Amino acid sequence: MYHSFLPGREWLDTAGKPIQAHGGSILFTEGAYYWYGENKEKTDGKTDVWTWGVRCYRSEDLYNWEDCGLIIPPDLEHPGSSLHPSSMLDRPHILYNRETGKYVCWLKIMHRGGRQDETVLTADRILGPYTVVREGLRPLGMSAGDFDLAAASDGKGYYFFERVHSETIIADLTEDYTGVTGYYSTHFPHSAPPYVREATAHFIRRGKHYLLTSGTTGYLPNPSEAAVADTWHGPYRVLGNPHPADESHTSFHSQISSVFQVPGKKDLFIALADRWAPEDMELPYEQYRRWFEIRFDPDLTKEQKDAAMAELGLDMKKYGDGTRNTSIARYVWLPIRFEGEMPVIDWKDEWRWEDAE
Repeated sequence: MYHSFLPGREWLDTAGKPIQAHGGSILFTEGAYYWYGENKEKTDGKTDVWTWGVRCYRSEDLYNWEDCGLIIPPDLEHPGSSLHPSSMLDRPHILYNRETGKYVCWLKIMHRGGRQDETVLTADRILGPYTVVREGLRPLGMSAGDFDLAAASDGKGYYFFERVHSETIIADLTEDYTGVTGYYSTHFPHSAPPYVREATAHFIRRGKHYLLTSGTTGYLPNPSEAAVADTWHGPYRVLGNPHPADESHTSFHSQISSVFQVPGKKDLFIALADRWAPEDMELPYEQYRRWFEIRFDPDLTKEQKDAAMAELGLDMKKYGDGTRNTSIARYVWLPIRFEGEMPVIDWKDEWRWEDAE
């Protein structure tokens, strides 16, 4: 049994198997914690398996997790399905809709040709079964990347997503949470990666709305960025890097997927993050940041890009997302403290949520 969090170390479920709930989130419902995410057990970088469905775990203490199985299994019968293992399914997020009594799950789908859209499913219980109600959804007619879902105390839902390689969009959800109304706001415009913000994680503290985001460097980690606003749609003020003590500029070699406020704790927020590529921790951030700058520079010709990349001496084909063995990805869960309104995440080799305020 576990009695504490051990960030970055292998985390096993109650059956002794590595937990597979990446890009994940936690829901507290029916008297227990449910942690769900991408099942990467078959994603070794040697096949076209990107994600093998969505897996969920149950816990009563946040340390020890029982495997509840695949709540959204892969569709092996239809190669064109968004649930096929090769369809590049990412970042499941689930909201409970009080009015409909449904659990609503959104999935980001990255198609091999570069198009990105969403699949939406619903279920009567957190553990499913889930039924696809929308597939190929392009919210607001946009190519939608990494995202988060959140709901206000009055039940109104919001969808935060990266408009691919350009800006962050905050859109109002329809009453049943299966689509968007058409009302939205735009934030953090950037011309190209690695500075475009992705992996948005929203949370509310003392009436303030916070967004934690990462830059766009694939599975290679980069500095996070925090922003704050007084309302759901902002405007948001960028506060800076919430990992100020991280000399590697990689968010402690991880990427935040969501923020969970522990029930019963007045001010305890946990940043849930993935260490996607634990084998590449010695790779210097400045080197691959420069590689991404060159790759997406519209003012350079292909020949100039090739020459500039060659000078870096970094073979990015080796670090391509499709060749990463994410079945060995680890988790980096750390508490968030606050200096005024600034969220700060410090490294801890071991910690317990019971010891927090």
